[in-house]
Amino acid sequence: MSDDAADRQYHLEVAPGEVADTVLLPGDPERVDVTTERWAESSVVAEHREYRTATGRYEGAPVSVTSTGIGSPSAAIAVEELARVGTETFIRVGSCGAIQPDIDVGDLVITTGAVRGEGTSEEYVRSDYPAVADHAVVSALVAAAERLGYDYHCGVTMSTDSFYAGQARPGVDGFEAAGTESLLDELRDVNVKNVEMEASSILTLANVYGRRAGAVCTVFANRTTGEFRTEGEGRAVEVGSLAAALLHRMDERRDAEGANSWHADLSM
Repeated sequence: MSDDAADRQYHLEVAPGEVADTVLLPGDPERVDVTTERWAESSVVAEHREYRTATGRYEGAPVSVTSTGIGSPSAAIAVEELARVGTETFIRVGSCGAIQPDIDVGDLVITTGAVRGEGTSEEYVRSDYPAVADHAVVSALVAAAERLGYDYHCGVTMSTDSFYAGQARPGVDGFEAAGTESLLDELRDVNVKNVEMEASSILTLANVYGRRAGAVCTVFANRTTGEFRTEGEGRAVEVGSLAAALLHRMDERRDAEGANSWHADLSM
């Protein structure tokens, strides 16, 4: 077996040297094209099952994008296999449902931490281990949203395994899972901003493996006001792409200054 075949990952079918240090993670494979059409250059390096990977450059910085499919089990596979070929930074770029009344459809939610309502991350580490976004990634996402002029909100996200019962939506024939009638109220009362299906596992695995991660999602629905529109789909990937370029420059500045981590003084 060749070295390339030995190192090529089972699900993603990527090998070392084919992906950048920073990878954007949308769920839908079709969002790979939505992402790369904003880059100066790109090429698809692998396609297998729900996983589609392209590598290119945005504002001079190397960046890749890999679709993860729906949910934390498949997202965790992507993180695992990308980390094995050298990825250091993971940025989820997706869509979500907001639960705070002041968040409009089309706004962005930048995750600072996540409620681990999915089960995948519990197979890696105890349930009270926090799912926390890297501070430099959050800073870059905020700076990108500001530069692009998009309305955004920073805060805690909840990730679930089920789009229906897990997010308090009725099932077939109006079925309601136990406890779901109060779920959104309880989350809203403790200032959780949004609900989606991948962020907490991505953040948890990145921390477990000594990598860094963050998440930015476009709001397609507000579960409190009842609004729903697939508006601003490209905003999350645009912010994620610019954040990747900003992180590249932030890392160069950090290294030049001999700092251990990015901090505010480096921008002054």
